Amino acid sequence: MKIFTLFAAFTLACLALSPRAQALLPPPAPDGGYPGANTAEGTDALFSLTSGIANTAVGLNALHDNTTGTHNVAVGASALASNTTGSFNMAIGTDALRDNNANFNLAIGFRVLFMNTTGNHLTGIGAAALRNNTTAGFNTAIGADALRENTTGEDNTAIGADALAQNIHGNVNTAVGAFALFNSTGVGFNTAIGDRTLFNNTTGDQNTAVGTSGFGGGPALFNNTTGRFNTAVGGGALSSNTEGSDNTAIDSGALNDNVVGNENVAVGLNTLGNSTGNNNVALGNYAGFGATTGSNNIYIGDEIEGTAGESNACYIGSIFGQTASNGGTAVYVDASNKLGTLTSSKRFKEEIKPMDKASDALFALSPVTFRYKKEIDPAGKSQFGLVAEEVEKVNPELVVRDKEGKA
Repeated sequence: MKIFTLFAAFTLACLALSPRAQALLPPPAPDGGYPGANTAEGTDALFSLTSGIANTAVGLNALHDNTTGTHNVAVGASALASNTTGSFNMAIGTDALRDNNANFNLAIGFRVLFMNTTGNHLTGIGAAALRNNTTAGFNTAIGADALRENTTGEDNTAIGADALAQNIHGNVNTAVGAFALFNSTGVGFNTAIGDRTLFNNTTGDQNTAVGTSGFGGGPALFNNTTGRFNTAVGGGALSSNTEGSDNTAIDSGALNDNVVGNENVAVGLNTLGNSTGNNNVALGNYAGFGATTGSNNIYIGDEIEGTAGESNACYIGSIFGQTASNGGTAVYVDASNKLGTLTSSKRFKEEIKPMDKASDALFALSPVTFRYKKEIDPAGKSQFGLVAEEVEKVNPELVVRDKEGKA
């Protein structure tokens, strides 16, 4: 009876020791220290280790499958649990880097880099950051759910809760701020800095948005969906834009109302109230604010608002009513919109000869009185001068022609 009792007790002792004996031999030194500079604390931590060195596993199933991987740190239940040969990883948090078998990854937080298998050089800090990343590398996600859905997109940086959260395979994106580039899924080369900047972007690429909600609008490029090559710096800059491309807006509220307009430039507070027009330029606070639909306009100066629907107009402030000092010269503009001055210096001229009878053309000119059409001069003031078509009949060389060749 005594022999049977001793045998039963010995058998139970062997069964109790067998899992640890299978996991790590020889038995641990104090504080979970094992040969090869390995440390294991917790049920089945470093359970499958063979030749791996300098690993630290703390928690249930931490580094459970690791065999030859080295220099890994896993703190938390199932942290780096499936890692077998990956090295130089650090996982702190339950299920952090659970499926990992890659190298040089850092995961801090609950289920951070949870699905990663072979992606390298990844940094995830915050609950569920880079949770679904599988094979992509060189991503950085700091903030809860940052780059949460990413699987194959690489070279992305997301800092802030839900930054780039929906990105799946887009590359080379930078999102700094809560919900920045939130809905972007598969495009790249976008930069969003500020809360909810480029929030609705889906397929637009190579956009830059800097600024949170500001004067008269939401975050920079907030509503952009498919627009490309836009630059918005300032709260509310290009915040209404959806499909417009190649626009530049700098300052709070600049190009705030633009929706589908392209190739516009606005610099200044609340500049350019354009929504659909193209190729407009506005420099100065509130410059072009009243020009909502026109194209090819230029507004330079503070509070030069412009007119809705006009096109091919140019406004420059601080000129009207100003006098120039003696020695100045008149400024002219040619049909190609080039500004310049005329000179009487002989060194700029050739074929100089007396006018003789050529001066008779001057006496053949017929001055008239007239009023400009209302779209040119709403006040309809009476004017006097010459009519180009009549001058052309006297001497075609005395008229200037536009791009269409009209006098």
